[in-house]
Amino acid sequence: MSKIIPTDRFPVDEFEKLKDNLVIYRCALHTLETIIANINDYYSSYDDDNPIEHIKYRIKSPESMAAKLKSKDLPLTAEAAVSNIFDIAGARIICSYAKDIGRIADILKSESDIHVISEKDYVAAPKESGYRSYHMIAEVNPGTVFGGRFCKVEIQIRTAAMDFWASLEHKARYKYGREIPEDLIKDLRICADSINELDDRMYLIHELVDLINE
Repeated sequence: MSKIIPTDRFPVDEFEKLKDNLVIYRCALHTLETIIANINDYYSSYDDDNPIEHIKYRIKSPESMAAKLKSKDLPLTAEAAVSNIFDIAGARIICSYAKDIGRIADILKSESDIHVISEKDYVAAPKESGYRSYHMIAEVNPGTVFGGRFCKVEIQIRTAAMDFWASLEHKARYKYGREIPEDLIKDLRICADSINELDDRMYLIHELVDLINE
């Protein structure tokens, strides 16, 4: 019988299996880092208008994975985590302008080492909360040493303003246990709409400056 540690965590033997799996996810993330770094270096070297501001990478903590499995009424096992959690490894690309989001997404989809299996465009169709971002789940090969196994990695693409709003909304949900007061929900939606308008205005100014320079 498995030795059980607190109920919001994996049993010890399953935790050990999960750690073995996380090595593969870290290697898959390294592969993705290299691909994105090459794209970034290309634009930095050959293009006056690099659409990438910065990139963040992360591996989901075992505690977060356990909480996600519990929320889905799934067993706290390594197999359940690998089979049902598609954002164990993640990358977030912050773009200069909203118009750059689709551009980066298209480049990533054209990469031979990335196989995009699903996409959600919350920029074109924002969530009811006002959340905007472009999400894709991609399969990435961590290397031949892992026997040709592919790992699912989540890639988010958004502007700095969208990223700030998402961080603020996440803090609000954590503070209020996902039961955010209605007045605060309305304020967040207003801010999301204002940020969207600001992103559009900033891009127009950027285009105007380019025209003047020409």
